[in-house]
Amino acid sequence: MSTPEAQTLWLVGGVILLLGMVTLGGMYLKRRLDLGLDPAAVAQFHRRVVIWWLLCLLLATAFILGRYWTVGLFGLMSFWALREYVTLTPTRRSDHRALFWVFFVFTPAQYVAVALDRYEVYSILIPVGAFLFLAIRVAMAGDFKNYLERVAKIQVGLMICVYCLSFAPALLTRQFVPPQASPVAEATTAAAEVHRVPPPATGVIWPEVHEERARLLFFFVLVVQLAEVLQYGWGHLLGQHRIAPEVSPSRTWEGFLGGVASATVVGAALSWAVPFPLWQTALLAAATTAVGLAGGLVMSAIKRDRGVEDYGTLITGHAGVLDRIDTLCFAAPVFFYLTQAFYLTQPA
Repeated sequence: MSTPEAQTLWLVGGVILLLGMVTLGGMYLKRRLDLGLDPAAVAQFHRRVVIWWLLCLLLATAFILGRYWTVGLFGLMSFWALREYVTLTPTRRSDHRALFWVFFVFTPAQYVAVALDRYEVYSILIPVGAFLFLAIRVAMAGDFKNYLERVAKIQVGLMICVYCLSFAPALLTRQFVPPQASPVAEATTAAAEVHRVPPPATGVIWPEVHEERARLLFFFVLVVQLAEVLQYGWGHLLGQHRIAPEVSPSRTWEGFLGGVASATVVGAALSWAVPFPLWQTALLAAATTAVGLAGGLVMSAIKRDRGVEDYGTLITGHAGVLDRIDTLCFAAPVFFYLTQAFYLTQPA
């Protein structure tokens, strides 16, 4: 049986090889205009691959530096994505103090709780504490014009950009067994805690448990982002039936089903890299990619409502951070809770 270090190297090496092949393919298509392909579509595909490289590089760097750096990276992405969202969301002067709490209190507090593995805090901090507080804080400002709409927009942005995405780095810290769920779960948790070695905050030599979770997070990002690229490719090759033409003209049922199916196959092929059997890994990939792609449609609807094409500009010529991680935001809590449920079925 291969060691955890070898499995990680195979996974990362395979992704780099895949990205290299896709990059060369994109460069070839850009030069072969005689093939009759849409130059704009080819350019868009190439830009998505560039963002893939950037995201994988950032993840690899954070993994090497340690768990807290990884959580911090996702926290920074949340902050940036939320800023892009709020920039496009009409706010009034009376909302500014509420937004201060959103950016500088609740967002950092959510990721600090994740880093410290305080599930009882980060699982309810935003949907309970922040939501109630923001509704009260905006009302206390004394401005009732479009009150419900203003509060709802802030709450939705905080939920999607911060709360949902924070469940991705939470994969690094949880045992995936809810306390006192059952006698079997309690025994599993107790046994795991006895042998658990806390992962270091820095350093490249990780305990086996932490490395296994790091591969799980890498697997999650890989299949969800891959599904988005494959949806784009299948949609341009076979797309005939649009899902919601007024919301996103480029999203088709053929692209959606092709992206989910292709990512599921890739995810199943990588079952050796995660602590789940083949059928569970395939189900994980299918469920999370389907929710992620559907979430991309939701974010497109918000952009159309605001009359913009992108949320921001990550790199010159590219879309913003939220445009690139919208599928991750919607898929992260689904992936987290499915892994927790599947863990209970594993042998103690």
